[in-house]
Amino acid sequence: EGPSEWHKAYPIAQGNRQSPIDIDSARAVYDPSLQPLVISYESCTSLSISNTGHSVMVEFEDADDRTAISGGPFQNPFRLKQFHFHWGTTHSQGSEHTIDGKPFPCELHLVHWNARKYATFGEAAAAPDGLAVVGVFLEIGKEHASMNRLTDALYMVKFKGTKAQFRGFNPKCLLPLSLDYWTYLGSLTTPPLNESVTWIVLKEPITISVKQLEKFRMLLFTGEEDQRIQMANNFRPPQPLKGRIVRASFKA
Repeated sequence: EGPSEWHKAYPIAQGNRQSPIDIDSARAVYDPSLQPLVISYESCTSLSISNTGHSVMVEFEDADDRTAISGGPFQNPFRLKQFHFHWGTTHSQGSEHTIDGKPFPCELHLVHWNARKYATFGEAAAAPDGLAVVGVFLEIGKEHASMNRLTDALYMVKFKGTKAQFRGFNPKCLLPLSLDYWTYLGSLTTPPLNESVTWIVLKEPITISVKQLEKFRMLLFTGEEDQRIQMANNFRPPQPLKGRIVRASFKA
């Protein structure tokens, strides 16, 4: 089932631009031509929260560019489709990306697609420039007030395949103050592992409390009828860089 087996069904798992990676901050190349990231999440178009069987996901209405990112390394705006999280059983692991070998207890992924160039999310997800994912690290610290609405809703989607209405949630509240970022060309981190993602990994983490993180760990990988398996350690380990350059929007 696990990441070490994925290449059997998905040979791309051993491809040249797989994600996540370990970001070696000293080897990242400062690129002054990178634009600041522009996050336009003015409209709260969230629709639902669901347990996908490998994470918890909040989906968005994506019929127009009201909830989108632009700037950064992008020519076009990319529309927000969904966000989800990866976390560990303990605080010492959980994130997919690592910085200088250090993992964080949790990582948020905001998944966007290139709607100027592609007609559907599915089409974009199969194209090399189709998706843009913003990664945000979560560390343990003081409670994140805006996260409570989300963590308080998790009980509704405890089991795999469950879904609940979740409207009017603006993910802008989940972003750190600084939008300094690293960027590189990579892939989805779960099957089908398409090499379609331009990654934007934010340097500054956000903090959540132990109590908030514990609510994620109450979710289950399994359905209501199955033997219960706690959802945690739902991260893929870092993949080989294979000659890729990681660019930084800031001077180290």
